[in-house]
Amino acid sequence: MEIYDLMPLIIIALIIIAVVILFTFIPVALWISALAAGVKVGIFTLVGMRLRRVVPNRVINPLIKAHKAGLDVKINQLESHYLAGGNVDRVVNALIAAHRANIELSFERAAAIDLAGRDVLEAVQMSVNPEVIETPFISGIAIDGIEVKAKARITVRANIDRLVGGAGEETIIARVGEGVVSTIGSSETHAKVLENPDSISHTVLEKGLDAGTAFEILSIDIADVDIGKNIGAILQTDQAEADKNIAQAKAEERRAMAVAQEQEMVARVQEMRAKVVEAEADVPLALAEALRSGKMGVMDYLNYQNINADTDMRDSIGKLSQENDDEHENN
Repeated sequence: MEIYDLMPLIIIALIIIAVVILFTFIPVALWISALAAGVKVGIFTLVGMRLRRVVPNRVINPLIKAHKAGLDVKINQLESHYLAGGNVDRVVNALIAAHRANIELSFERAAAIDLAGRDVLEAVQMSVNPEVIETPFISGIAIDGIEVKAKARITVRANIDRLVGGAGEETIIARVGEGVVSTIGSSETHAKVLENPDSISHTVLEKGLDAGTAFEILSIDIADVDIGKNIGAILQTDQAEADKNIAQAKAEERRAMAVAQEQEMVARVQEMRAKVVEAEADVPLALAEALRSGKMGVMDYLNYQNINADTDMRDSIGKLSQENDDEHENN
């Protein structure tokens, strides 16, 4: 078989290969779907998406959806949002939901919310159907010292204008908790809080706690109120225990000081006794020296001995009288 006989087969094979490459690189089926939906998309636009590494169906399908919903969205807007890393389909769904709910939402704001990391579709849905946030039990102490625990339900609606840069649910819960604690703390008695728990919600709601957040607080309802511990009594008991410990410490300090003073006095008395004994030991030496030097005669020495004997006798009589007095007192 000559080469000329194989030429038709080669041409057919080349045509088939070209068609396969064409349908692989150019989403012809997607182009036909767009034309059938009334969306004008050039074939070279799809080729350009391939060259820019944009998945065409991630842009064309949302474009068809937006066109059918009556939205004026350009293909360049969707493609630029895709290249920025956004979720094109979610943004278009949010625009459609906002359009149906008569909520003003532009593509630029929706794209900014999506790129900020928030779910723009969920935000639109929350604007239509408000969400209820339930706080844990929040403890506050009334002026009378009784702990009051309250649980609140916060009904919030997404504020689309503040979604970019606005605080989240944690801030709402923290602010409401702070308001509940301050309101309970300003109540004179815990009974007033139990009698009128809606006063907490009214007081907290008037403070404008949703400022700077991505939500609008519609209502704050107290779901449950409970009594906790008597914090005032516990604090008084702790204070009394602390005062007792302080008094004991001071008494121990005074006792230690008294013992130290007593020991010091004993030491001084012993020192004085030692000096007296030392002085008494010097007396015989002084008498001997006086007799030897003639400064003192024998009669003087005898008189001195008589005086000592008289003094000893008087001491003995005094001790005997004291013992008798003690015995009479004991009887």
